Amino acid sequence: MKNSFGSSVILTLFGESHGLGLGAVLDGLAPGITVDEDFIRNQLSLRRPVGDISTPRAEPDNFVIESGVFGGKTTGTPICIVIPNVNTRSKDYSELRSKARPGHADYAAYTKYHGFEDYRGGGHFSGRITAGIVAAGAVAISALKNKGIYIGTHIKSISGVSDREFRNIEDDIKAVSQKEFAVLDDSVKEKMINEITAAKADGDSVGGVLETAVIGLPAGIGEPWF
Repeated sequence: MKNSFGSSVILTLFGESHGLGLGAVLDGLAPGITVDEDFIRNQLSLRRPVGDISTPRAEPDNFVIESGVFGGKTTGTPICIVIPNVNTRSKDYSELRSKARPGHADYAAYTKYHGFEDYRGGGHFSGRITAGIVAAGAVAISALKNKGIYIGTHIKSISGVSDREFRNIEDDIKAVSQKEFAVLDDSVKEKMINEITAAKADGDSVGGVLETAVIGLPAGIGEPWF
């Protein structure tokens, strides 16, 4: 299974949920791009769970840039970002060796890797792996902003409760990118949270839709992710 994506700039993901750590390698960025570690920390903090509507697992996400950055600038060589795992409770997952969870990749991973996969916490298929994507994305976002390219995502709807559409897109992107609960209309936040908590109380979950806007790019650029 390949864990590398892209052509001009290649992102490679590594690690497991309960391993020593996880992270990403970003290869293909030009030399001389400013890497703001405070911005990376900010983006990772926005990814972390908030309140009782998300996972109770809390990780500090104290990343280390192992290579590719010198003096606060990209060198042009691969950037390797490592994020140690600290808060793991592997014993909670002992039953997964004999009982796959519905809605997870447990059975698919077992079949694909013939039982040799690290199943703890979902292993390489855990949402924890997205920490590496966020860290690498923070580096890429800084590079894109220098070219007048902005990317933002908001929660378009959750269980029938809808946020407003993007309007003044650049201002909306800047505003929503700093919110822990990414909605454009703050009045719908509590309604969405109520839907989530009500489903949780019933032992259930609800679906949602995200909407992403990208401005500053010519039409037709890029390729599909997969």
